[in-house]
Amino acid sequence: MTLADAGHSALMDRVYRNQRHIYDLTRAYYLLGRDRLIAGLRLGARDRVLEVGCGTGRNLVATAHAYPLSQIFGMDISSEMLASARSAAHRARLEQRLSLAQGDATDFDPARAFGVTSFDRIFMSYTLSMIPDWRAAVEQAMRNLAPGGSLHIVDFGQQERLPGWFRTLLFKWLGMFHVSPRADLRETLAKIAQVHGADLDIRALYRGYAWIAVLRRR
Repeated sequence: MTLADAGHSALMDRVYRNQRHIYDLTRAYYLLGRDRLIAGLRLGARDRVLEVGCGTGRNLVATAHAYPLSQIFGMDISSEMLASARSAAHRARLEQRLSLAQGDATDFDPARAFGVTSFDRIFMSYTLSMIPDWRAAVEQAMRNLAPGGSLHIVDFGQQERLPGWFRTLLFKWLGMFHVSPRADLRETLAKIAQVHGADLDIRALYRGYAWIAVLRRR
């Protein structure tokens, strides 16, 4: 981990050291589209799926329940969040199915972390808006996909069909937690899809509140 990565890890630990205990309760009201993303994974038996920025483990547990024959992996840069994810796995009695590791999304090595070379599905749920070099994180995820695999993303949109005052208040609130919705998400994903020979499906949800996107390797 580089000095920059270590700095971001320390920042995330500071932000979530206390918040992680109430994170799922509070975020349920505005991290919209997560369950829709999980439903779209369509995992088969023994498929491997990785969540980049797994946070408290909420999505990993939901994925494990939805796809009982899949292999579930999660990584996060924050040791504080991983502590919550391990607790969530324990409460759900899923310790044997959920493999967790600390790492940086921009250079994550699955062989070193988990002893596997690639994943059939990778997903990022409200993660790119918190990663400084988020484009590099998408590139690395694409490299970690197996042929025919897919990357699934849900994150904040630009609120283009919602009232201006709502956008202003939301962005101010998000900024308090070092969250920056990516205005050029669509254009960037289109370029990355072209580079990697992938098909892109991206659409706005809830009047522009969020984006949901899938990049499928051919």
